[in-house]
Amino acid sequence: MNTELDTWRERFETFWAERPDGDSAHDVHHFRRVWRSARRIAATEPGADLLVLLAAAYLHDLVNPPKDSPLRSQASRLSALEAEPLLTGMGLAPERARAAAHAIEAHSFSAGIEPRSPEARILQDADRLEALGAIGLARCYYTGGRMNGALWEPGDPLGRSGRALDDRRFSTDHFALKLLRLPEAMHTAEGRRMARRRLKVLTLFLGELERELEE
Repeated sequence: MNTELDTWRERFETFWAERPDGDSAHDVHHFRRVWRSARRIAATEPGADLLVLLAAAYLHDLVNPPKDSPLRSQASRLSALEAEPLLTGMGLAPERARAAAHAIEAHSFSAGIEPRSPEARILQDADRLEALGAIGLARCYYTGGRMNGALWEPGDPLGRSGRALDDRRFSTDHFALKLLRLPEAMHTAEGRRMARRRLKVLTLFLGELERELEE
């Protein structure tokens, strides 16, 4: 047992227990899952600082605007700006706090920031795994509902006609726009392997959805 990691994880759990929780797709359960995936990936990637990775996993969504907010593309940068002084205030060494802040800033799909460290690459992969598989499926439609979006476009649910896809209006459009492309965007071999397995859940779902809508 790594007592340093256990101590810091307890601190992060306490931190989130004292904050209001309004988004089930980005709550402490999400952070726990990201940390679990990140640690699994890190076991196959040399050179990662597990304490930096733990801090980044628990604080990567520290600032979490709604998906349809104009601030959404800035969320990872805002989270990094808040996380670094928070971590140093909690007693993390400044260089580790900076490393965690970079991983946080670079984790977002929409931010388009190149991850420059092992921790940043691992965190990005671990967070993207949350968008795939059964969990990703649930989170996709949950988030679409929070934005008052429809499940799919009634006349062309899977976007076969070549229409312009719009995942703010239709949750199912998010599959083609982002989710189905994630496995090949992974940085690590283990992240890619996990993503490809989870991708099968989404493709099976889409096939069954199409079949049921045509019955």
